[in-house]
Amino acid sequence: MLSAVDERRWLLPTPLGADGPAEAAGAADADLPCELLALLRRRGLVTAEAVRRLLDPEAAPDPEAHFPALALAIERLVRCCQGAEAVAICGDYDADGMTSTALLVGVLQRLGARPQAAIPSRMDDGYGLNAAMVERLAAEGVRLLITVDNGVAAIEALERAAALEVEVILTDHHTLPPQLPPHLALLHPAVTPEDSPYRGLAGVGLAHVLATALCRRLRHRHGLEIALNLFCIGTIADMAPLEGVNRRWLLDGLPLLGRSPLPGLQALQQLAGLEKHRVDAEAVGFQLAPRINAVGRLGDPQLVVDLLTTEDPERALELARSCEALNRQRRELCSAIEAEALALLEADGPRRPAFLLLAQGHWHHGVIGIVASRLVERFGRPVALLAGEGGGRLRASVRAPKGFAVDGALTACADLLERHGGHPAAGGFTVRAENVGVLQERLDALASHWLEAAGEGRTVEPEALLRLERIDREFWRQLQRLAPFGIGHPTPLFWSSRCQVVEQKLLRGGHLQLQLAQGEARLRAIGWRWQGPHQWAGPVDVAYRLRRDDWQGVERFQLELEAIRCSGGDTVVLQRRNRTYWCRRQGDSLVIRNAAGEELRSAIPPDGTGPAALVDPPHPYVQGLMREAAMALGMVEG
Repeated sequence: MLSAVDERRWLLPTPLGADGPAEAAGAADADLPCELLALLRRRGLVTAEAVRRLLDPEAAPDPEAHFPALALAIERLVRCCQGAEAVAICGDYDADGMTSTALLVGVLQRLGARPQAAIPSRMDDGYGLNAAMVERLAAEGVRLLITVDNGVAAIEALERAAALEVEVILTDHHTLPPQLPPHLALLHPAVTPEDSPYRGLAGVGLAHVLATALCRRLRHRHGLEIALNLFCIGTIADMAPLEGVNRRWLLDGLPLLGRSPLPGLQALQQLAGLEKHRVDAEAVGFQLAPRINAVGRLGDPQLVVDLLTTEDPERALELARSCEALNRQRRELCSAIEAEALALLEADGPRRPAFLLLAQGHWHHGVIGIVASRLVERFGRPVALLAGEGGGRLRASVRAPKGFAVDGALTACADLLERHGGHPAAGGFTVRAENVGVLQERLDALASHWLEAAGEGRTVEPEALLRLERIDREFWRQLQRLAPFGIGHPTPLFWSSRCQVVEQKLLRGGHLQLQLAQGEARLRAIGWRWQGPHQWAGPVDVAYRLRRDDWQGVERFQLELEAIRCSGGDTVVLQRRNRTYWCRRQGDSLVIRNAAGEELRSAIPPDGTGPAALVDPPHPYVQGLMREAAMALGMVEG
């Protein structure tokens, strides 16, 4: 989803080598195109060793050296498997929690234990393990619980477990509270050394550590492949950072997903149309994960656990079709709620509050977070959508643009809320209906202060200048060497300057399709759910992510548009060596201002010559900066 062009600020990178030849050459041993080296340098990877670690991360170290309680947990699970004990896997209803649960259920079944899933209902139980669940499991004869993707905050539930003499292995990646509940063993990223490659694990990553250590102890190789398959799905679905062991295991595991031994994964891939395609991180994130997440949002999470643990292909296909139906329902609900939200905003008039807070009692709790994210993309402002919870209460999902801290804002309003939680980009809360008006005023005041400092709209930050003629099969192959992309290592955002718009049309669904030309190259570009102008004239600059698809068996490359602007605008912002420069054209002159307010001026000759024309002052750093500013403003050719 895109904002109108006048709501976007472009923060442009400097070209490779602009910060000095030593840095530029440091990573050149990787034999990557200069545009990709520029991108990596912008991300802080300036040496050959840093690039090597990205392309080929080191193997995971011995987990027992990083998780102090892992050996104790394994000893208990060995007894559980050898004695065919009943064990409950207490998960969560998001994709991380469901895949974590399925991973341990599937592995423990194969190792001789009698596992059962215990996941609360999003609508009836809310998040995490509760005392009633513990009592039910204990009454059924369960004497061992393993929590996945939750548990560290379940004080009441696990105190009840201790009273009932039920042992607990805690695996969780959420913030550790000052007081931990009773437990036998704890696996948590925060208990590892500060520089541990295990620090970025999501819940499914911790389940993978536990399961693989147990498989190796019991010499069971088949469980290792199952654990790696589900680790890949859950890690990408939970948007865990792609660093440390996460990156190593994804590089090892993603190529295996297409031939997974799990009938459930094969069935999901079949319904998603991925049977003939390589399953990469993008396919998991945009095709498989939504089908799994839809179940947790709208249905019974046990469906996903059954799907990912069944060994019957026919049963797997039946369960996958149920996931597909819920995913269609999820899309329909999101579209309906988004349309209602936009109508409410339109009814309020043209002035947009700094914080968009909208409430409807009939909205579905399970999908309002998705719609809130769409509204953030559309308006560039923090958004809270509230749905009825009963008893005079409303439950909200909050999303925000980069820079606005959701967790801090909710903490500042804690006296108005019954409960709240989250992190800087997203959160949630429960509030009594009579407090909503005051809450709106307070959140709006916080967002107004933030907008005043940050400025209206979102900043577009391309990472490398790329000419369209450079986009071919070889460049794509080199780009894939940097994959997988995700949190901490996003899909690169390129930009191309002075492109001609050869064709343009608005497609059904509000998508903008362009045919762009630059030199001899022509490429198709698509702006999904485009919110900016639909007609463009003259040369344009485009910011985009590069995509490849096979249309009727023919390979083609496509630009997925993030933003468009007319080339040669009057102002740009450049970033270089963590310094920011404001650049503008003034007639035929170029003016550059730094953070201290100092300005440099230089006339650009009518023939548009390059750096040789920018000779005042002659310092290489300044001359390179002025050259890049002149290119960005369309005053000289690239």
